[in-house]
Amino acid sequence: MSTTHREPQALDVLDDAGRKLLFTEARTANTFAETAVTDGELAMIWELARWSPSAANGQPLRALFVRTGEGKERLARHLDEGNREKTLQAPAVAVLAYDVDFHEQMPTVFPARGEMLRAAFTDQTEKRETLAGYNSALQTGVFLLAVRAAGLAAGPMAGFDKAGVDAEFFAGTGWRSHLVVNIGHPGADPWFPRLPRVPVEDAIAWA
Repeated sequence: MSTTHREPQALDVLDDAGRKLLFTEARTANTFAETAVTDGELAMIWELARWSPSAANGQPLRALFVRTGEGKERLARHLDEGNREKTLQAPAVAVLAYDVDFHEQMPTVFPARGEMLRAAFTDQTEKRETLAGYNSALQTGVFLLAVRAAGLAAGPMAGFDKAGVDAEFFAGTGWRSHLVVNIGHPGADPWFPRLPRVPVEDAIAWA
């Protein structure tokens, strides 16, 4: 019996411009220009973000894109006071949530074991909540990179009344909000001074 030898696949390396865009020079924006964020740009963000890894490919992250003045007013009243004005100013806002009923999608996203996983999770609401929260946080990091990759700036904020947002926008669903992200082109004086990173010797170990 003959076997075919295959060389390991060589992966591309992100160039310096890409590293700056996504990582080393990327910042959290606090002001936004009036330039509109288009449907195509928001679709591009999601198209990139949805390829994030998640346990058993469960993909619990959900996004509500808020762009109308009425929608932002409804959202702003549930935000901490210091977050309201910049959210009203931002051309687009993403309310990121996790779906505690993500298991209903398992036959679609994990065909080989989907029915078994859906049945196993049906009566385990608390476990689903924990898994959905963790995996949506993982996906959220990729979502922020996707915003940057689309040539836009992100302003993530956790300062809001989650129960209030859920009642306002997600009543009757399994969605639970966990982060609000302002999205747009940077406005006037958008960046706070760059803060230090944890020293490398305190952050990594070798074995």
